[in-house]
Amino acid sequence: MNNSEIDNLISLLSRLPGIGPRSARRMALSLLKQPESLMKPLAESLVTTADSIRNCNTCGNLDTEEICSICVDERRDISTIIVVEEIADLWALERAAVHKGKYHVLGGTLSAIDGVGPDDLGINSLIQRANDPEVDEIILALNATIDGQTTAYFITDQLKDCNVKVSRLAHGVPVGGELDYMDDGTLQTALQSRQPF
Repeated sequence: MNNSEIDNLISLLSRLPGIGPRSARRMALSLLKQPESLMKPLAESLVTTADSIRNCNTCGNLDTEEICSICVDERRDISTIIVVEEIADLWALERAAVHKGKYHVLGGTLSAIDGVGPDDLGINSLIQRANDPEVDEIILALNATIDGQTTAYFITDQLKDCNVKVSRLAHGVPVGGELDYMDDGTLQTALQSRQPF
């Protein structure tokens, strides 16, 4: 392997989220020190995964099948759909084991600056799913950003003719949080969303 191949490996690794040039160099060196036990199996796994993984035709999750394991699981509550921005959000909710219903991945948020409109997201397929008589509630679990909230309002407006309840995740002071460390927006939202004790 010549230096240009090593540089290319480092460059590709540094494009991964959270990996800078220094971490990429350490990772490349670790891979190069273990070509048979780590590098080649990793390369084979990457190729296999790239060839077999696809987005679920129903919710947008990743799986090896056209319909993901969550969507085909008959034990899950089909009356509730949580809408998330990205697959990582779905995985976070699954890891926490807090939702036993279905999901819908939008693939981002509306953003005029980035040129992302409703047709670029999974909003139309969400509306189709919301029209299913078995669906009772759509829970918007979008990030508390301007684009996330804009998208939530847009979706709520689009769902007004569907016979579903639309709710969103609570925002405010996190469990274990200290008021002194909260930003003004979080404190304002927490106060406005207060509940009886």
